[in-house]
Amino acid sequence: MKELTRETKETNIKAKLDIYGSGNYEINTGIGFFNHMLESFSKHSLIDLKLECKGDLHIDSHHSVEDCGIVIGKLLNESLYPIKNIERFSSSSVVMDESCVECSVDISNRAFLVFEVPLEGKIGCFDAELIEEFFKALVSNANINTHIIFKRGKNKHHIAEAVFKSFAIAFRNAIKLNDRVSMPSTKGIL
Repeated sequence: MKELTRETKETNIKAKLDIYGSGNYEINTGIGFFNHMLESFSKHSLIDLKLECKGDLHIDSHHSVEDCGIVIGKLLNESLYPIKNIERFSSSSVVMDESCVECSVDISNRAFLVFEVPLEGKIGCFDAELIEEFFKALVSNANINTHIIFKRGKNKHHIAEAVFKSFAIAFRNAIKLNDRVSMPSTKGIL
């Protein structure tokens, strides 16, 4: 299990992560909807995640959401590299009632995010645009290539949940161990 503490003037985050866990979680960010999304990520990725964030919520949720992405991304990076014996690539399409979101992941040691999901306004009290900010921070700190594409849907809660679940499942399958794949790259290193 990897651990990280990150303290700034805006947030204080303590996190533990086991990339090959069972989907157990203890999450408290002070942001109910975000907790729900991270719990869904943990459960469906089978990553054990313990995360506590105390942030400047009197301003808004932006710093807390982005900094949680940084911390989770750094822990994923520590857990992934150097790469060996994993599938590396995976895609997942997840439906949540009327909504459908597709995610493709490449554990490439190169950061790139394509986020084509029309999430604006509020989901309860949560600023929907922060979902993209979270994934920008996570992907750039984990050094992974991720494409998250909206297929259909109307309900913002359903769309957001499909985003986190599709990422979780694609990531889980990309890190699946495979002894026949010593190095999943013709370069010989990632």
